[in-house]
Amino acid sequence: MIIKKLGVNIDHVATIRNARGENYPSPLKAAIVAQKSGADSVTIHLREDRRHIRDEDLKLIKRKLKIPLNLEMSSSNEMLKIALKNKPNFVCLVPEKRKEITTEGGLNIKKNMKIIKKIIKKLKEKKIRVSLFIEAKINDIKLAKILKADCVELHTGNFCNLLNDGKSTKHSYQKIKNSANYAKKLGLEVHAGHGLTYKSTKIISKIKEISEFNIGHFIISESIFFGLNKTILKFKKIINS
Repeated sequence: MIIKKLGVNIDHVATIRNARGENYPSPLKAAIVAQKSGADSVTIHLREDRRHIRDEDLKLIKRKLKIPLNLEMSSSNEMLKIALKNKPNFVCLVPEKRKEITTEGGLNIKKNMKIIKKIIKKLKEKKIRVSLFIEAKINDIKLAKILKADCVELHTGNFCNLLNDGKSTKHSYQKIKNSANYAKKLGLEVHAGHGLTYKSTKIISKIKEISEFNIGHFIISESIFFGLNKTILKFKKIINS
């Protein structure tokens, strides 16, 4: 059996820290706890407005972490320069709007082909694995392959919202399953993320083509009550059950 991987996003540890302008809780400490708890990678999103993770967090975590660091970032020249300087193990290109509460959907690859192609080329020259955060759409997967991305991360937000609201998830689930299957056939590694909880992860993890899950908000939320270690261990068990 192929062991599925768990990437732990620690952005919202920084959100809590920044709410009071203190130096705690520490994103670095969260990254180290995640590492000790069996996380396969740690994800941080360095947003253009620096609303949670900051440049110094990236530098410190990259220096101290022994498992892979996955940097989520927008497709901008500023972020490209930062990534090339800090050399995270992985980069996931995500769409970004200043006023959004969280990432609202997948990349518009067709509209941003030129800049995305440039960023992928530059990152891969430095041996940085590149993933594109996309909707579960066949055409976007085709474009990701053309642009020579290493992986695609399928946006699971719609599925999770439907499940949370008690609505039918059949169509949304099938789109994710079909997209994962198609991406795998093209030779792309398939990840999934956004809005995942214990319940939704248990369902999505049945799709065998998905090899990695990136989960953040729910993990940090649950850790308030049960601890980061126990929450990560529970997710590890779910994705490989």
